[in-house]
Amino acid sequence: MPVWIYIILSSFLVSLIALVGIVLFPVKLKKLKKVLIYFVSFSTGALFGGAFFHLLPEIVEKVGFSFLVSSLVLGGIILFFLLEKVVHWHHNIGQYEKDHVNPLTTMSLVGGAFHNLLDGLVIGASYLISINVGVAITIVIALHKFPKEIGWFGVLVHGGFSKFRAITFNYFSSVFTIIGAITALLVGNYVNNLQFFIIPVAVGGFIYLAGSNLIPELQKEHGFRKSFFQLVSILAGILIMALLLLVG
Repeated sequence: MPVWIYIILSSFLVSLIALVGIVLFPVKLKKLKKVLIYFVSFSTGALFGGAFFHLLPEIVEKVGFSFLVSSLVLGGIILFFLLEKVVHWHHNIGQYEKDHVNPLTTMSLVGGAFHNLLDGLVIGASYLISINVGVAITIVIALHKFPKEIGWFGVLVHGGFSKFRAITFNYFSSVFTIIGAITALLVGNYVNNLQFFIIPVAVGGFIYLAGSNLIPELQKEHGFRKSFFQLVSILAGILIMALLLLVG
């Protein structure tokens, strides 16, 4: 099957995760959070595993661990730090407006669209390296996107959107995943080795999201039982990424 079919199909399936709000209509977000923490734990392990088992080894094997690669990894960390700052700033400003839709809540969808665009670029670039890497990274992004989209759905509803409108706008934002993937495919036809610039940035982004975004959320939960199952979930995410190497 041609690589472009893999890229479009993978990005389309990932974008559909934004519709998770449909199954959350009858579920109270407060109850959902009790289970969501273990999805976050699993996603943390998958992000680390995707970065260190799949992306980084491919880059090092192809171009070595050069100064440029190191700089791009650090650039990815800075890029995702700035992106999270912008998104959180919009959320914090809009969180007290409960009686009507806050314009800044709508603006925050722009931050989400950019995040999804980056996800699409990473999916497209990873398939340009190999089909196996593309499949693995698509799984990583999907696992990370699931808890993120649930949280995003909650933010939009809290900001004044109806549940139906939150799902609709959230999916429009998620379509940028497809746009990003197609962009990586098209630009990759004209720019040689584009993937070797995008992938190190993705490595930095994965490390940042797992280490600075997700793990602090896990640290908020205390107690031996919760901590134990968090650890098991993290290790399960890492193990899944390791097992995907055997498939390749």
